[in-house]
Amino acid sequence: MRTAKSSKASVPAGVNEAELSVAGETVKLTNLQKIFWPKLGLTKRDLLQYYLSVSRWLLPHVQDRAMVMKRYPNGISGEFFFMKRAPESRPAYIPICSIEHHSGNVIDFPMVQTVGSLLWVINLGCIDLNPWYARCDDVERPDYLHFDLDPVPGASFEKVLETALIVRDALASIKIKSYPKTTGSRGIHVYVPILRGPLQKQVWAFAKTFAIELANRNPKLITAEYRVARRPSSHVLVDYNQNAWNRTLASVYSVRPKPAATVSTPVTWDEVERGIKMEDFTIKNVPARLAKLGDIWKQLLSQKGRTNLDRFL
Repeated sequence: MRTAKSSKASVPAGVNEAELSVAGETVKLTNLQKIFWPKLGLTKRDLLQYYLSVSRWLLPHVQDRAMVMKRYPNGISGEFFFMKRAPESRPAYIPICSIEHHSGNVIDFPMVQTVGSLLWVINLGCIDLNPWYARCDDVERPDYLHFDLDPVPGASFEKVLETALIVRDALASIKIKSYPKTTGSRGIHVYVPILRGPLQKQVWAFAKTFAIELANRNPKLITAEYRVARRPSSHVLVDYNQNAWNRTLASVYSVRPKPAATVSTPVTWDEVERGIKMEDFTIKNVPARLAKLGDIWKQLLSQKGRTNLDRFL
């Protein structure tokens, strides 16, 4: 086992196990040579190195939030499973967010606060990160509203981009600023940073009303029908149900378990207007994009400019 210690550390290559010390936290990394993307030849080591490379931009977006672990221990071709409870054998630097569910069951979720905790979660085989929309100090009141734009079979990605612009303009018409990112899978996420106040159920209700209105105004393109069997083909689903309590989406800068190792990446509305492809943003090129542009979603971390949703409730 090789041990590396540096504030600018990289994940050791050429070994199957290593200990990496970053900012005083030592992470044991395992199965580094295991292939996670067979067609690309990318390994678990490549995945860990990606997250290490983008950690300074990613971490502020996931800190203080419960993290649902979606584990792919054998890469994208293997079985996956969800895990909510942090294992009791976790390192001391993994903080816990204890959330009581409606059943009365209390679940101790891990939180990703530091580079060490980030690498620890990824080493469990988590390819993407799935944080809560609300922070741990008030899990009933989210600070984001969002729309997951998902193509129904027969709909092209160009239709998804067209729908995203319709969502943007409809939100802008009621003075709500929105921010797009690729899902890294098939669609676009449109996020709205909101002032904490409304309960999750209220945020969900606003999103539902908005999505249904969009579908009524654009019946040839958009659907808000949640029942799969009733969705019209070649439409784009404006999914509001992901705003429900306990739901999650892949975070910003998350790698997705897709053949091209695509990444859920913030984009500008100008880029959406010009046209983009999902494969434009991958594990191989997103670190360079971040190094050049920085975090174009940095403003979503600020309290300034957040929408006061109370005025619509």
